Amino acid sequence: MILPLLLALAPSVAPVQDCGSSCGSKAKAAVAANVDAPKDIVDTAVAAGSFKTLVAAVQAADLVDALKGKGPFTVFAPTDEAFAALPKGTLETLLDPKNKGLLTSILTYHVVSGDVRAKQVVKLDAAGTLNGQRVEVVVKKEGVFIDGAQVVTTDIECANGVIHVIDKVILPSSNDIISTAVEAGAFKTLAAAIQAAGLVEALKGDGPFTVFAPTDDAFAALPEGTVASLLKPENKEKLAAVLTYHVVPGRVFSDAAAKGAKVKTLQGGELTTRGTDDGVFVNGAKVVKADLDCTNGVIHVIDKVLLPQ
Repeated sequence: MILPLLLALAPSVAPVQDCGSSCGSKAKAAVAANVDAPKDIVDTAVAAGSFKTLVAAVQAADLVDALKGKGPFTVFAPTDEAFAALPKGTLETLLDPKNKGLLTSILTYHVVSGDVRAKQVVKLDAAGTLNGQRVEVVVKKEGVFIDGAQVVTTDIECANGVIHVIDKVILPSSNDIISTAVEAGAFKTLAAAIQAAGLVEALKGDGPFTVFAPTDDAFAALPEGTVASLLKPENKEKLAAVLTYHVVPGRVFSDAAAKGAKVKTLQGGELTTRGTDDGVFVNGAKVVKADLDCTNGVIHVIDKVLLPQ
């Protein structure tokens, strides 16, 4: 099946004219160069024969031209067996045209910008994907794992990047910032405040946003009566100012925050981040849990409520 497909994809070649031994030598060199030259990521996957489902998914998501582009890209490529191991009906659902957005989100979660070889991957804790979210990289005695999927083959060179083969399909978060906060269960006060301030739709928007999210305990540590006062309808504007002071445009991951920076918030004021031996801090509040990926941004959990000047 693969050979006819490759023949069909191959460009037509004009008949070689007889021009002596010199022409023959040039033809042999051209053939050798064509055989040895690396293919792009899509053609490499097609030729391998073990990525039929991945190739079909890339076609369904209209990502063929993108992955044939200049790049370079690093692709963590699940095998056909990896796709077959998904729960029954999952693949059919993803390939349904009405779920093209979800399929695209999953496929781009397997792609990292740049040509990242195995020797570089093992030095990483995480890597940002074209999806916007980050994959976790863990090096164990048994091998290297990307979001729990084991890398089984490395450094398949392509003309526009490199492929590393993995044994599972990895899935990005499917929850936005609001849904993530609600499901976590530790942000009931924050969720109530966002609703009272009329910011739910904004924080469900495309973003992306970085939210420094105070826990329920952080709100409880405010002076008595503060939260109750902020939640009053007449203080809606003040509440919105406090909440948007915790939100920064774009995705700011903890490693960037640890380097120290001044970042402008949606409220208009600035936050100062810094890294110490004790952890990452934002205006004196400690990040107690970092890098919670969401479809439209990232959440860092902090132990204090930040108050604008």
